[in-house]
Amino acid sequence: MTQNELLPPPPPGADVSLIIVSFNTREVLRESLQSVEREKGSLRLEIFVVDNNSRDGSVEMVEAEFPHVSVIRSQVNLGFGAANNVALERATGRYIVLLNSDAFLCPDSLRLSVGRMDAEPHVGLAGGRLVGRDFSLQPSARMFPTIFSDFLVLTGLAGKFPRSRFFGRFDRTWADPMQPAEVDWVPGAYSIIRAEALRKVGFFDPEFFLYSEEVDLCRRIQQAGYRILYWPDIVVIHIGGESSRQIKTLEMSSTGAQLIRWRMRSTLLYYRKHHGSAAWLAKMLELALYRLSEIRNSFSTDPARRERASRNRNLARLMHQAWQDTNGGRISPPRPWNFD
Repeated sequence: MTQNELLPPPPPGADVSLIIVSFNTREVLRESLQSVEREKGSLRLEIFVVDNNSRDGSVEMVEAEFPHVSVIRSQVNLGFGAANNVALERATGRYIVLLNSDAFLCPDSLRLSVGRMDAEPHVGLAGGRLVGRDFSLQPSARMFPTIFSDFLVLTGLAGKFPRSRFFGRFDRTWADPMQPAEVDWVPGAYSIIRAEALRKVGFFDPEFFLYSEEVDLCRRIQQAGYRILYWPDIVVIHIGGESSRQIKTLEMSSTGAQLIRWRMRSTLLYYRKHHGSAAWLAKMLELALYRLSEIRNSFSTDPARRERASRNRNLARLMHQAWQDTNGGRISPPRPWNFD
């Protein structure tokens, strides 16, 4: 019998089932759980930490310092969506709150989230305003990816003209971040989901190991007739990238190649699932842009430009590999994803 099996069952009919997926993030995980403790108030709350085979003492810390939290140990890294699914199978809450292990609830964020969902039964999933520790704004309300929006992001046009409705469409950088809005999807760093909606559409698609899983879920929730909303007065501090920084491979430490390849795999899986042959267009768009940049910079004597050419050559190689890994977006490699 495992330590987790000795824990008492979660309270029946909880208001919120809060799920945190962790991979070697002990210190920020502690801070995240502390923020939940401060904000739970009178809510009936059950908390799950799904540990993706951490080796930094995360599990032992949670069990020692937060004994009321249900810890679910995985013997392998399941990724984000599949790890959440393990806890979703056990959740009893009317609402599911997903919180990254490097995200911290600000005052009233949980109470406001539940109150809004109670008042607006047409909302299937919602997110808040994500900020850094310095309260700088992070992308928090997004539109579904398209080949054209990918082009705008990859070419840098979206970043060059952020106030333009045309160029800034994907991250809605043109919009007032203090205004609530109906959007296509919100990042998984913080979201509140109506359990009823999940019963209708199912949990996360486990084919997505990392990246695009929340986009896919929001699309399915929309298709079931619910709305996706952004509420700016719900504020969550998000550091970002803590788990990613724990992946210690040579390529990751030098160029971020592993995560880039994972992002490419998920992009191809998403386009094939929802847009069929557009997966091929997504591949060709990235390859064309990488090759053009490589050619443009290859003949320069400037070391920075020659480095840029080398990086784009590697990006093209990674896209070819991602296409092969997924058979053109048709299959997902076995978990945990790696370079084998």
